[in-house]
Amino acid sequence: MVHALPNLLTSFRLVAAPGVALVFAGLPRPTADLIAFGLFVVAAVTDWADGWLARRLGAVSAYGRMMDPIADKAMVMIALAVLLMLTGPNPLMIVPAAAIMLREVAVSGLREFLAGRVEAPVTRLAKWKTTVQMMAIGALLLAGWATEREALLFHQLGPEAFFAILEGAAPDPHWLGPLRAATPVVVTSGFGLLWLAAAMTVWTGVGYFRRALAHPAAKEA
Repeated sequence: MVHALPNLLTSFRLVAAPGVALVFAGLPRPTADLIAFGLFVVAAVTDWADGWLARRLGAVSAYGRMMDPIADKAMVMIALAVLLMLTGPNPLMIVPAAAIMLREVAVSGLREFLAGRVEAPVTRLAKWKTTVQMMAIGALLLAGWATEREALLFHQLGPEAFFAILEGAAPDPHWLGPLRAATPVVVTSGFGLLWLAAAMTVWTGVGYFRRALAHPAAKEA
């Protein structure tokens, strides 16, 4: 059972990936944002944990090697689709998201085309770009919760009480002041990390294509 744990964590990520989207179909915001953020963070942690456990326990399996990258891509692609839905036609979101999606699909197609002919191992930089992608998505999901939470408090408290709290003229049991201060930082960090992730994603994708297509076996394919 212990040796099966890495594969169970990988399977959990496969289930969690669509779960990030489905919570918005069944729950109102900002509750859905918070649950999606928590689910995504837990799934992202298992991405590190299943690989570490597999190596530690000597439980590397064919299932894990096949499903681990699929789970990673499912998490990133579905979460990006959710963020595109939530942010609307925002170029700060659309441009890097499109670059990441195109690269992931193109590299997957390249791997399938060259399967059995050319090895395309995952590079250290590619692992880092996955980490940055997940950090960016986590930050943007949290930013969505913070923004919606502030809007909900404005509606519940009313403008007078809302601004009285922000001006320090009334108690702040809802932590509205810290929320207002932290939200721009989280939003800016999320978009900054997303653009960095997009640059890393494109760079590693170009590297894969250059190395793979320069191989003699690829020219014969």
